[in-house]
Amino acid sequence: MTTTAPGAGGEAAKAKAPVPAPGLPPAPGAAEDATAAAAATGSSPWQLARRELRRRPAVRVSLGVVLLFVLMAATAPWLGALGGWSPEEFDKSAIDPYLGGQPLGSLGGISPEHWLGVEPVTGRDLFARVVHGAQVSLLIAFAATAIVVVAGTAAGIAAGYFGGRTDTLLSRLMDLTMSFPSLIFMIAMLSVAKDVNRIVLMTAVIGVFGWPGVARVVRGQTLSLKHREYVDAARVGGAGPWRILTRDILPGVSGPVIAYTTLLIPGMISTEAALSYLGVGVRPPTPSWGQMIAESVAFYETDPMYFVIPSTFLFLAVLAFTLLGDALRDILDPRGGRS
Repeated sequence: MTTTAPGAGGEAAKAKAPVPAPGLPPAPGAAEDATAAAAATGSSPWQLARRELRRRPAVRVSLGVVLLFVLMAATAPWLGALGGWSPEEFDKSAIDPYLGGQPLGSLGGISPEHWLGVEPVTGRDLFARVVHGAQVSLLIAFAATAIVVVAGTAAGIAAGYFGGRTDTLLSRLMDLTMSFPSLIFMIAMLSVAKDVNRIVLMTAVIGVFGWPGVARVVRGQTLSLKHREYVDAARVGGAGPWRILTRDILPGVSGPVIAYTTLLIPGMISTEAALSYLGVGVRPPTPSWGQMIAESVAFYETDPMYFVIPSTFLFLAVLAFTLLGDALRDILDPRGGRS
């Protein structure tokens, strides 16, 4: 009777396992084995993403800043009331009428009554206008991003899955939309539109021209997923196109879409600020960061804080969303991040 020492069987199995030569790609199925091993640990992609995000201090800070801006936008009316001023309320006692309406005190009139100072000439509280400007900017950015993601995902999945004439038609529509001078059209349309809700109009116009980028990403992912074994099995099992698209294809493209969505938001914030800066966006007295920066240009020598404060908020919002989006792209769509 032959006996085997403990662990000898495992060592023998390891010795028999083929080892790829240096410099050669791993054997077919190695990636699937690695994926299966990761799945065997009980960690979902979202758990792995959260674990990875916790290991990056810069991402944690960015996520905290993003949550702070979202909370500030959601509670803007209460924050403005906490400061004691509404964004349209004038405080003539905070400016000097003999110096062209310059704020009284140092650093643009920062005081216990006005936490971030006041606007020159009008005396409106900058804290109230900044927090309400965050509400306007983030509302437009999130709403436009939602339109872009929903339209782009639907078009990309349809083009990639059905192919043929559907793919040709949607691809040509993507090319046409991307080649159109969208910024010029936005400026022209927002300039001639008078008695309309500017926030709704800006959201619609920005969203109309942003969907092809998402559609291209989703189309490429769908082309690689529609011939997978589990999709073929669902098709053979009698599942209809709608069930396959919603149950099999959509979960497969959700990672890149979420990463792309996070990267879209800072671009939307910048677009809204640029349009408001050019005078075709949000109209006074509704506050907006871009509008405040445009108005502060005339006072950057006499009251630089009026320019610095909204510019700092805009810079921090765009930077935080960009860093968070880059991290999510590296985790959820690593191949897209390297390309």
